[in-house]
Amino acid sequence: MLDYKTMKVPEYFIDKYIRPSCHDDQRIVEAFNTVPRQFFMDNNPKAYTNDTQPIGMGQTISQPSLVAEMLYELEIDKNHKCLEIGAGSGFVTALLSKLADEVFALELLSELRAKAQEKIRQMKIINVRLFTADGALGFPDKAPYDRILVSAGAKNMPKALEDQLAEGGIMIIPLNDILTKVIKNKGELTQKQLAKVRFVDFVNS
Repeated sequence: MLDYKTMKVPEYFIDKYIRPSCHDDQRIVEAFNTVPRQFFMDNNPKAYTNDTQPIGMGQTISQPSLVAEMLYELEIDKNHKCLEIGAGSGFVTALLSKLADEVFALELLSELRAKAQEKIRQMKIINVRLFTADGALGFPDKAPYDRILVSAGAKNMPKALEDQLAEGGIMIIPLNDILTKVIKNKGELTQKQLAKVRFVDFVNS
């Protein structure tokens, strides 16, 4: 069994890819330092390259610098309740656990969800709940959410996620291959386009 405690995140990975992408946000840097990417990639030697990598079942683990940028734009606070769509390997879920108060993470593929949940358990992370569910429907049981992070490409904004975003909340979502920041203010949504991206497609989007 892999032991995350023996895995050291290399300094070059943090300095070259993470710090520039998160504008040296110390909370985000510390999260990346304490969550070894290789642990969620079964010790893959390419864990500390700045690349998207396959994790099986047609899914991928996102480019680290892009994840750092998404977390920065999410403006997440330690008091926030966060919903993650597309948990995949559980790596971003674990990062979110270091930044938010509560994290509810959805993964459509039960096999991936189970594997991610075991990694989270081994790291003794207690503020995360993982569910096998269709991300397009969100997770109304615990709504509204202060922050929503979507790690799947959508063609249209999922109505359920709009509804489940709290007043004043922020959602980061890849929309038509554009990373988009969505802010809810007085019930209205404003969008800011951030960067061109490519994610595995959102199911039912």
